[in-house]
Amino acid sequence: MPETFDFVVVGGGSAGAALAARLTEDPQVTVALIEAGGKPPAHEAMPMACASLQLDPETDWMFRGSAGKGAQGFLNKTVPVPRGRMLGGSSGINYMVYVKGHPGDFDNWAARGATGWSFADVRHCFERMEEVRPSNEAIIDSEGRGTSGPIGVGIRSPVIPAARQFVQAAEAVGIPSGDYNGSGRFNPNGVVSLVQTNTRDGRRSSTYHGYLEGKAEERTNLTIITGAHVTKLLLDGDGHDLACRGIEYRDATGGLQQVHARRETVLSAGAVGSPHLLMLSGVGCRRELEAVGIPCRLDNPHVGKHLKDHYQVPMAFRAPGVGVPLAELGLSAGPDALRGPDGPLPEDPADDATLSPENQAIKDEAERRLAEWNEHGTGYAASSIYDGIGFFSTGLGDDYTHDAQIGFVPTCYGRDVIADRLLIDVDQFFENPDAVFAPEAENVIILASNCVPHGEGELVISSADPSVQPEINLNYFDDPHDLKIMVAIQRKVFEIAANWPGGLGGWMAPPKLAKMHDYRDGDVPSDAMLENMALHFAATVYHLSCTCRMGDVVDERLRVKGVKNLRIADASVMPEIPSGNINAPSIMIGERASDLIREDHTIAMETA
Repeated sequence: MPETFDFVVVGGGSAGAALAARLTEDPQVTVALIEAGGKPPAHEAMPMACASLQLDPETDWMFRGSAGKGAQGFLNKTVPVPRGRMLGGSSGINYMVYVKGHPGDFDNWAARGATGWSFADVRHCFERMEEVRPSNEAIIDSEGRGTSGPIGVGIRSPVIPAARQFVQAAEAVGIPSGDYNGSGRFNPNGVVSLVQTNTRDGRRSSTYHGYLEGKAEERTNLTIITGAHVTKLLLDGDGHDLACRGIEYRDATGGLQQVHARRETVLSAGAVGSPHLLMLSGVGCRRELEAVGIPCRLDNPHVGKHLKDHYQVPMAFRAPGVGVPLAELGLSAGPDALRGPDGPLPEDPADDATLSPENQAIKDEAERRLAEWNEHGTGYAASSIYDGIGFFSTGLGDDYTHDAQIGFVPTCYGRDVIADRLLIDVDQFFENPDAVFAPEAENVIILASNCVPHGEGELVISSADPSVQPEINLNYFDDPHDLKIMVAIQRKVFEIAANWPGGLGGWMAPPKLAKMHDYRDGDVPSDAMLENMALHFAATVYHLSCTCRMGDVVDERLRVKGVKNLRIADASVMPEIPSGNINAPSIMIGERASDLIREDHTIAMETA
């Protein structure tokens, strides 16, 4: 006999964990939270270890997508699409760059018909969810920022000096410093700052840690079912008289189980998972569903369409005396990060008894740094090493927001991050990859990112088998406007590099493009070269959104059009992608959904 709850929430990630926790603040309300993964592993808590959570089937769905016809880069034109597969979801796998977005982003949602989603409407959700800790290193507004919410927000400690220099260089080219999650986004000249991260005491503050861990997961009215891969929605009725009564899932043993909802089922499976579940259940484009043998229960050609993602062009600069060597980062992650065939320590810790004095000193220092992070939350391990951020307007359109973002990374990451996580061919990107990734090399990366891409991609169902991912076409640069924006942002990167305090080394132009455009060190690159830089070496920022957007698939109260008792609450409902990293807005959507559901079902909210 299937278990029955008041609400069934599918996906324990960024929005789903927040929603389930808020609904169960009322002890009279029962909620089943269904999650395909489990609890996050111990190393999830270390911000610097975020890349290790990708390409791990225990924590990552490991989807892959197509770059589309415009983008020529990526290995095999394949885009990595990591999605969190654990409690906390992508808030447990991301790089923890905490960005609310521009107030105009949400006013634009409301102007497009999403009544109740203006910045004035959602501001309290942002404040309610965050616990911001002030810093003497960066401007953080006191007004409009939350101080007691479940998600910790702070500035890494100690600050990497190169990140301060990035802020100074941006100020020198006319971007003022300020709180980019506060009043700074109202400044027409933009805003620059050290990065605010969703961390608390130097440890990741995912929605699992913030909303579920401890108090909420111990509530008797919240049942968390992990290892449960949802295969379809249970729909009754026909045509536009459909109703959802729950879900079917495959458990860890491979058996099929059902969970029923007395009131509502809420999909919080993300911009890939939620539209995929609709399509598997017969809700979507009739032609595409029938092509894979799925009977169409409700024809809605917008399901899975209008896909948006931010993408960025990593621009590497030589930075002697500025960049953080990879050896320093490796030491800060602890001894285990230094083991293996390429590390100074043996793969088996039992062999440490025969370490040379030099390698013993390396191990001792690694243990000291790891202990410092564990005890105080300080050191390189306390952030993802994305440490500086700026927003501005290119003047080429979208004047309701800042359309440009620049990020700063005080190293060149490692070969595995560039090649395996971003799928950039390092032999084409760098003239001498071995030198760039040498342990003591000092380089930096400045990231040029289009905040408001005009091009749209899509998800298309590829099989009736729930274990087969849908086709994901990111369709980058489908709209020519996006290429013009990327050229303008790269130009701003060069301005910042030229105004670096104390000086920055030269741009490491990809040799393939240098040859194509007859470029030599120190030249001013042509627009054509920068266009090719974007086309060949743009990388995803992992911000998939808009695939079940408000107005087309759900209404302004997040109810699925044509299906009773079914809502969606995650990044898929965004009418337009926000101008900045989207995890904070995704959590906000979970908070806002809890408000809407409480209003519709007269549910109490915890006030203490």
